[in-house]
Amino acid sequence: MYPDISDRIEARQGDITLLAVDAIVNAANRTLLGGGGVDGAIHRAAGPELLAECRTLGGCPTGEARLTRGYRLPARYVIHTVGPVYRGHPRDSRLLAGCYDGSLQLAVDHGLHSIAFPAISCGVYGYPIRDACRIAVDTTLAFVERQRSIEKVIFMLFSPGNLAVYQDYLARRGVG
Repeated sequence: MYPDISDRIEARQGDITLLAVDAIVNAANRTLLGGGGVDGAIHRAAGPELLAECRTLGGCPTGEARLTRGYRLPARYVIHTVGPVYRGHPRDSRLLAGCYDGSLQLAVDHGLHSIAFPAISCGVYGYPIRDACRIAVDTTLAFVERQRSIEKVIFMLFSPGNLAVYQDYLARRGVG
C-alpha cells in the first residue's frame, strides 16, 4: 500500500538513547524535568545539560512537543512530547495523535530528516499498546505521505512484545 514509504518507516527493538538520528522523541511528563522509563533514560544519557535546557522551556502541555539539543546523546536533538494518561476517552486518541504530529512537525520545522519514537504513553500512562500503535503508525504514515522531507522514522520499542505489535500492524498497513 505504501511501497515508497516502506524504506522510510521501520520498527526495531532496543535502546532509543543509542540511536544516531537527527532526533529522538522523549515520552516526557508535563514538567519536562525527567522521570522514569524512557524519560529518565534519555535524561541520564544526555547529561545534566538537557535538564538545564528543559528548565528554560516552562513545561509542555499534553499532546504538544518541544525541542532541545541532544547533548551527550548520539541524536542531535530531543523532541519532548507529553502523551495522555489513558482513560478510555476519545480525547486520549486525539492527544496521542497530537504527540506524533507535533513531533514530526518540529522535525520538519528544524530541517531534521530522521526521527525515532518510543511507544508514547504505553508505560506508566497505561495506553493499550495495540491502540497506541495504530494511532502512532496511522498518524505517522499520513504525515510522511504529505511531508517528503522526513526520510526515516524508527519506532524504537523496548520489549519484544511491543515490537511484534508494531511489526504486525506495519505489515497490515503494507509497510515493511
